[in-house]
Amino acid sequence: MTNAARRQPEQQAPPVQKLQVRYAKRGRARFTSHRDFARAFERALRRAGVPMAYSSGFNPHPRVSFANASPTGAATEAEYLEIGLARRVDVDAVARALDAALPEGLDVLEVVEAAGSLAERLTASDWRIDLPGADEAALAAAVAAVGASDSVQVERMTKAGLRSFDARAAMITLAVSGRCVAVTLAHGTPLVRPDDVVQALVRVGSGFAVADPPILTRLAQGCWREGRIVGPFEVAPGA
Repeated sequence: MTNAARRQPEQQAPPVQKLQVRYAKRGRARFTSHRDFARAFERALRRAGVPMAYSSGFNPHPRVSFANASPTGAATEAEYLEIGLARRVDVDAVARALDAALPEGLDVLEVVEAAGSLAERLTASDWRIDLPGADEAALAAAVAAVGASDSVQVERMTKAGLRSFDARAAMITLAVSGRCVAVTLAHGTPLVRPDDVVQALVRVGSGFAVADPPILTRLAQGCWREGRIVGPFEVAPGA
């Protein structure tokens, strides 16, 4: 057996502390892809001097896990990730240092010590869909038509080809004000996105058409409880 065959990957110590981060993508930064944000965030961790824990294996990487990243082109006030650290730190100091190290438009809003899984507390999202140039009466009629429907089939191209699915089933709430649609979407499989909601409005709404590209903004993310989204940092896990 050769030395290369006997060589085992280095085992890293488990994280001493885990932090969960809420961040925003604003302005032109909404066009930042998830991959580009991940690279920018890792650079910010280094510039901020955050003592990261690393994964084991032949190619160790910082322990960063992302949750439910918004689609490229969407602005957001409620993105979440978790980091694992090699030593304990002051949470507020990390929040300030990371926010200062990130590019303009990528903003750290809150950092807390991890308490349970983020995924279990991110099961729905509030979205605002601005439709500049839309006919307000036609849009209102389209929203009413979707709201009255039991099912609205939309299509999306996937790696496996064109897929059809029900967008209406994921809509917890749906409302319109002028040229702005507010929708709360349950996270499921497949994940219904705000652009799917726009497609549903076009399919069901008689005479409604999208004049200009929609402006999508995720306002909140968490669990739907008692008529609103409860953010993951608002309640203890399982509460």
